[in-house]
Amino acid sequence: MIAPPRSIACFGEIVMRVSVPAGELPLQSARFGAHVGGAEANVAVALAALGRATAMISAVPEGPIGDGVMGELRRHGVDTTSVRRPAGRMGLYYHLPGGPMRPAEVVYDRAGSAFAAASRDDWDWDRLLDGIDWLHVSGVTPALGPDSAAATLAAVTRARAAGIGVSFDGNWRGRLWERWQPDPASILKPIVAQATLLFGNHRDAGLLLGREFSGEGEDRRREAALALFDQFPSLEHIASTAREILGTDAHRITARVDTRDDHGASDPTLITPVIDRVGTGDAFAAGVLDGLWSGKSLADAATHGLALAALKHGLHGDFAPFARSVLDRASSAAQDIAR
Repeated sequence: MIAPPRSIACFGEIVMRVSVPAGELPLQSARFGAHVGGAEANVAVALAALGRATAMISAVPEGPIGDGVMGELRRHGVDTTSVRRPAGRMGLYYHLPGGPMRPAEVVYDRAGSAFAAASRDDWDWDRLLDGIDWLHVSGVTPALGPDSAAATLAAVTRARAAGIGVSFDGNWRGRLWERWQPDPASILKPIVAQATLLFGNHRDAGLLLGREFSGEGEDRRREAALALFDQFPSLEHIASTAREILGTDAHRITARVDTRDDHGASDPTLITPVIDRVGTGDAFAAGVLDGLWSGKSLADAATHGLALAALKHGLHGDFAPFARSVLDRASSAAQDIAR
């Protein structure tokens, strides 16, 4: 169990998702869908929907588009007091849905955005973290560039010095890293070293530790978790999922939470139909955090996180704004099926 925080902050870029309609190629018709998202914002919205006091630390450009983004976050109960409003542009990404023999694809347009252009000195962490009990960050932010990477390291370092819990979600984005950094592990290791909870699997461990894990299934995940605990003494929990893709709209997922001395796992959950996979990992992160803060066992926290991720698979957009009553029913249903 982790002591429940009174206030949670999520630091990262809020982006606009531009979606090509399902069953179409870009510009096949003059239609796009638009949603507000971003890895950290997705976690903030999900936690706020569950009744947690949650705030975003970010930068959104001034003007009507930024105003709309801010309003969307507030509508979901996220505190935007610590969101800067400089001049600039909104970070975008284009979501191209897949089809038979064609995987879904993401195209980034984030370079030079109001957030990515921020200097490492634009963030006053003593002020921004005042009154905060938990900080959530992800690997997307340091992947944006050297200033964003330095700001992330400063945030987690200041948080840990102040006794604030830190969660880090690997969220590997190779296309962002390849623009500027050939050795992402050198940037990520000092950040992960400050985290108390890590969301990541054996692939994330391999990236951070520069080695492969030869086991299979649960054994490999446990081996990777133990190696991470050995490398990063501050880590107390590691949460991960394993996904088996049965078809374009049917996935089977299991989840687990590891500590140094124990672990707990969910039973496999069949998710079908898969309406929208984007943001499901962020929903899992929010669900695990909420489960651990609620005093659930490791296995129940994993099931709780997986239940929120499963709910998100059935909803368009990046957010998982499900009320606690909905999540509790889904989590209980998963446990009943397992029994």
